[in-house]
Amino acid sequence: MTSELLEIHPLELKFTFELKKQSSCLIQLTNKTDQYVAFKVKTTSPKKYCVRPNTGIVKPKSTYDFTVTMQAQRVAPPDLICKDKFLIQSTVIPFGTAEENITSDIFSKESGKHIEEKKLKVYLSPPNSPVLTAINGDLKQDIGHETSSPRDKARDGVENIPPSQKVAEDFMGFETAKDAATMGTQRFKTSGDETEELTTASHLQSSVAKDVQQLKSSKADDFENLKSKISFMDSKLKEAEVTIMKLTQERSMVARETDKLQSELELSKTKSNAIRITQVGFPLLYVCMVAVVGLVIGYLSNL
Repeated sequence: MTSELLEIHPLELKFTFELKKQSSCLIQLTNKTDQYVAFKVKTTSPKKYCVRPNTGIVKPKSTYDFTVTMQAQRVAPPDLICKDKFLIQSTVIPFGTAEENITSDIFSKESGKHIEEKKLKVYLSPPNSPVLTAINGDLKQDIGHETSSPRDKARDGVENIPPSQKVAEDFMGFETAKDAATMGTQRFKTSGDETEELTTASHLQSSVAKDVQQLKSSKADDFENLKSKISFMDSKLKEAEVTIMKLTQERSMVARETDKLQSELELSKTKSNAIRITQVGFPLLYVCMVAVVGLVIGYLSNL
């Protein structure tokens, strides 16, 4: 098989690295052949990345996109150098194969099928931070004003901006805030390799204390708002319980009234039936009078 099955764009994964923040990169696969091609994505650090979807089918003369998300990291790698790699395997499959039937056995080389493999490297770039621009006085433009190639822009809206060589060298000269608080000062490298005093530990501590105070006040406001919402919901819940209780009582009263009316209706039916029975035939007084008259006439006829 001379031509490649899938064309991958871009050929490297670029993430904007920020501590405790996720970063995503979109990869597009293009199938220029007339066959259905299945693919599978593997990585050397499966717990560090999330690939959605990690398997799929690319139809002939079409494209297929998947997203790679780097999970939030607590520690930055030294010099932002990442040794992680990705492997994209692809192979031709029969027409009509469903995506749920794409398993690891399809990409096994023991079956004798042609398995195309391409490796992708991972590159990290620092965030577009105004703090770095303010500290480095020799930088004449912000990191965010640098131009990037179209391959550095992910189609899902996440833009990965690679740092220039000068910015990367300057960034390597920075020390973390924890080191600055311990050593008492914070130093960095300028373009002329000269070091300068940036700030004292007291200034750093005061700024940190101010940020902590603002955070505490904001959290207190959020707590009060949450507390007021909870109290409001409790009052609404109590009102609902009272309404339900009233409706239950009214329902029981209606049921009792219904039973009473039914019993009265049954009683009235019984009385009406008794009256009808008594009214059937001649009255008793009339029968007695006829009997007396009959006796009198019989007596007189015997005389």
